Amino acid sequence: MAGQKPMRLPPLKSLRVHDPTGKREKQCIALMSSVLACWASAGHNKAGCATIEQALRNCMDAPPPAKPKASYINYHLSRFKERLTYPEKKKR
Repeated sequence: MAGQKPMRLPPLKSLRVHDPTGKREKQCIALMSSVLACWASAGHNKAGCATIEQALRNCMDAPPPAKPKASYINYHLSRFKERLTYPEKKKR
């Protein structure tokens, strides 16, 4: 190990993980699109779309889900970037 050179990384503008928590699907979007599709096909007919409308109202009135725990990986990556060494550019 003593004779090996340290591994060099190419220069990076920033170290960042995009959206570390992942994308959460909005709960009521599917129901809203169903209501809009029902209205488009049947008109504003109360009898035909009543069950879907009620499901959308129940979804909208429900309490929002708990937010996932925040990830601090981007903060730690930004601190780590200062310790990276880059290969020197070749002079012509």
